[in-house]
Amino acid sequence: MSAPIVFCLTEYRPLLPRELTGRSAAALGSCEFARFPNGELYVRIGGPVAARVCVVLGSLAPPDEQIVSVLLLAHTLKRQGAQRVVALLPYLGYTRQDRADPGQSLGAAWAGDLLQAAGVDQVLTIDVHSGQAAACFPMPVDSLSPAALFADVLVRRGLTDVSVVAPDEGALERSDAVIRAAGIRSRHARVRKQRDADGVTRSSLLGTVTSRVVIVDDILDTGGTLVSACAALRRAGAQEIFVFVTHGLFTGQRWRELPALGVQRIYTTDSIPGAGERGGDIVEVLPIGRLILDAFAAIAGSHPEQAAAPARTAGRFSVIEEIEGPAPAEDSSLPADTD
Repeated sequence: MSAPIVFCLTEYRPLLPRELTGRSAAALGSCEFARFPNGELYVRIGGPVAARVCVVLGSLAPPDEQIVSVLLLAHTLKRQGAQRVVALLPYLGYTRQDRADPGQSLGAAWAGDLLQAAGVDQVLTIDVHSGQAAACFPMPVDSLSPAALFADVLVRRGLTDVSVVAPDEGALERSDAVIRAAGIRSRHARVRKQRDADGVTRSSLLGTVTSRVVIVDDILDTGGTLVSACAALRRAGAQEIFVFVTHGLFTGQRWRELPALGVQRIYTTDSIPGAGERGGDIVEVLPIGRLILDAFAAIAGSHPEQAAAPARTAGRFSVIEEIEGPAPAEDSSLPADTD
């Protein structure tokens, strides 16, 4: 079986680890995006893809150009004869819209339908928001856990005598995974929260905590959930709080209240480009290269289900060969002007 070919949106190219720089388990394809004079997006791929497994590395999250780019690229690959198209989307946008409430959009199902229409056969992501969201997609969604990345930091920094807290019920499974991976023996607690139409309104702690606390969650967006959780932890006696979130959006300003509530450090991955710049000095970015390697190992082995169990592929390093497409004609680097 030929190695998969990966096509990257420009801003996601740095996510590919250095181990993917030779040959063997995957190949790096070339693609070029441009716009017609009327603003419509255009993509051209370099090199043949017929009968090959193709991987699109990017995101569905805003700005909206990203989702259009992923869909157009996937559709182009499928039309050019790709045997299978895999969307490798480290942060799977629209999955917080996972409830079928009357009169409201179900963004997760919409995103899945769009990917299917574009020819995507499988989705690989990091720490999908919920199983309910994944079930909205009409194709397999395999989620890689960042628990081992977080556990490595905890062990390296001597943070194994901490209380691990889930900021809401949805984060319990994530916190459990980190506890197991780091070998933490202390019991964990969780925060119960109540929301109104404007967001988090009140949080209370279920369980007890030590003076040093680790919070594990999947997304830091505006920070409202974490601010509320940290306030509850401070009332319960926590002095030092360390936050581990998979996806750092750092939207707005409210998350900036966290240091005043005892947060010493925020650890996040580079699943979203620019997280470190948006978060500032309190943020430490953890590369997801290991998880990307796991994803490629799963794809190359034609066993997509392994993507849900990275422990079975940990330590397997794949390498990537560069595929150069035919050189474009001088006057064809951009779409031609049309009326």
